[in-house]
This record gives sequence, C-alpha cells and structure tokens, in this order.
Amino acid sequence: MLNKIVPIRNSRGICIPKAMLEHCGFGEEVDLQAKNGALILRPFNVPRTDWAEAFGGMAAAKDDRLVHENAPTATRFDAEEWKRSCSGSTCGW
Repeated sequence: MLNKIVPIRNSRGICIPKAMLEHCGFGEEVDLQAKNGALILRPFNVPRTDWAEAFGGMAAAKDDRLVHENAPTATRFDAEEWKRSCSGSTCGW
C-alpha cells in the first residue's frame, strides 16, 4: 500500500487504516524499531499483565494448591545420576 508521509508538529507520520490496525492487533501503544533501512511496527503487548491479580484471586478463594498433591519425589537418578552425567557445561546424553 502506497502511503504519504505527512508533517505532524515537529515530526512526520503516516495514516494507517483502522482495519489494518485491527487486523494486526494494535492497541494504544506500538513497538517501533528501525532495522536494515526499514521501520518495523509491532503491537506492544505486555505478556501476563493480569496474572498477579488472577493468582491473588485464586489465593483468596483458596484455589492455589498443587494440582498433584501426591507428586513423585526425587529419585536416585535425580540425586546422583543427573549430577554425574551433566557435569560442567556438557551433558553425557
């Protein structure tokens, strides 16, 4: 799509059609980067922004216990073999 760059106060900008913004998932803020002679525009989304509130509600409702209360404990492999086979920066797989 060909678009004109227009003056906006002390800057310049372009008009992006609403349908295109909605299609790409843009909200009120964007992530703008210049790379290899191109402008890259991405939706700005902060992942998991509502998790703290959701977990707080779960704790208040006493719905924050472990899913598997009888989860298996560490085995001999966890305690010994794992340390022996993965010493330093290399694993012996």
